[in-house]
Amino acid sequence: MTVPLTPSAVLMEACTAAGIDARDALPVRIAENEIWRLPGSGVIARIAREGQQQAAIREVRVARWLADHGVPAVRALSVDQPLEAAGQPVTFWEELPPHERGTVQDVVHLIKLLHSLRPPRFGLGRLDPFVRVSERIAAASSLSDHDRDWLRRRLDELKDQWEQRPVGRPDCVVHGDAWVGNVARTAAGSILMDFERVSIGPPEWDLVSTALKVTTTGAVSAQEYDAFCTEYGMDVTCWEGYELLADARELRMATYAAQHAANRPEWHAEAQYRVDCLRGRTGPRPWRWTGIL
Repeated sequence: MTVPLTPSAVLMEACTAAGIDARDALPVRIAENEIWRLPGSGVIARIAREGQQQAAIREVRVARWLADHGVPAVRALSVDQPLEAAGQPVTFWEELPPHERGTVQDVVHLIKLLHSLRPPRFGLGRLDPFVRVSERIAAASSLSDHDRDWLRRRLDELKDQWEQRPVGRPDCVVHGDAWVGNVARTAAGSILMDFERVSIGPPEWDLVSTALKVTTTGAVSAQEYDAFCTEYGMDVTCWEGYELLADARELRMATYAAQHAANRPEWHAEAQYRVDCLRGRTGPRPWRWTGIL
């Protein structure tokens, strides 16, 4: 039986193939995707899950398309990529200058710009709001079988509702995961990151993540959200389809925590709390969900 390579071994193999110096590589974030900083090269390496080659190809294409259109976004390195190591696609990106997490105003500025672009000639595919949710539920071993069965039924319900969702604004290029964690603020301005979910879909989907910070988690003030809505020109919470999109996003957030809690005991309580919230065990919104990564 072949022994799987460690993340650092996968990184080294890909960097060797690309001719990139991987000495003193430092892990930045090890989650669904593994992010590494290569200090000797000024490069960030991103190792995706096995089987995600096409998604990695699309990410690089999207980055180069955004660069061609002058959108402030992370830049893919000018090498032939993605590369594959031990079945995992690896992509390489220019390291950002000193930065901090973006604000909700940075998010709305960038997604408004993204939504204004005509779709690229290469295929982006349709938005799938439920991608990997089933796999996350299956992996959520810290939850009871009863809770996981409930999550599966909830997923099926939302999928059925999605097929009959209300018509909103015209579909466009959407980021797919537009929140402050995917925006970096540098001295020169805000920069968009993470193109794994870029696709064609309802623009309202990119507005929901920020709206949830008001209605669900209470992490964004009413004043911040008002400014967000004013800049975009829409308050998605007033749209008839908001509840469905919010429910889908909440399910993603809960199952994301549950998936990772399976291997991190310190996150068991947060994962269980999110499920309890969805199941009506903890009282009405807003809930106080705590970030796990």
